[in-house]
Amino acid sequence: MKSFQNLLLLQNLYRQKALGFEYIDPFSINIKTSNIEPKTLDELIQNISTCHLCDLSKSRKQSMCGFGNSNAKLMIVDFSVSQNEDSNNSYYIGRSGDSLSNMIKNVLELNTNDVYFTHAIKCKPLNSNTPSSSEWDSCKSYLFSQIDFIKPKIIVTLGEEAYYKLTNEDKDFQSVRGHVIDFQGYKLIPMYHPQYLLRNPELKKITLNDLKTIKSCL
Repeated sequence: MKSFQNLLLLQNLYRQKALGFEYIDPFSINIKTSNIEPKTLDELIQNISTCHLCDLSKSRKQSMCGFGNSNAKLMIVDFSVSQNEDSNNSYYIGRSGDSLSNMIKNVLELNTNDVYFTHAIKCKPLNSNTPSSSEWDSCKSYLFSQIDFIKPKIIVTLGEEAYYKLTNEDKDFQSVRGHVIDFQGYKLIPMYHPQYLLRNPELKKITLNDLKTIKSCL
């Protein structure tokens, strides 16, 4: 209970700071209503959309709460929100988004609405910087709660950072990419990020094999 009270306090402080306040009078918490742990995915999405736990809330247009089937067998986790995604409030945007959409439709033979796509960091980074450890700390409970609510059969992480943050592992990415990993009772399969593949098209054949592995597990 105390951790939820602290989270509520921190949310209010960041909200006041974002509004320009430098000082506010002390306020009390009603213990009966301070348990803000979401009981449904919709409640979690509402918490994400109104989050002010870190400075990323100042520069975003919106939090990217997640998109797709809440009962999906496949959950795709990107690391952070891009400028295009934030500007357009879309999860399949630009060349990278088109590439991922084509992988889902043409190789996995699924519709993008059949999967659940989310980010480890729910807001776009400040000035296109790499999100900090503290920003991940503010966001990670949201990601793990999404996994708990959706209970996918397979989790696919896009790129090194998404894999490292989700698993807290520091293994060489090449040694785990394309492998089926047991992660907290789920099958986790790391793969190259579509943006990385656009810069390194020679890796597309390897990624095709990774996608076939994903499909075989569905």
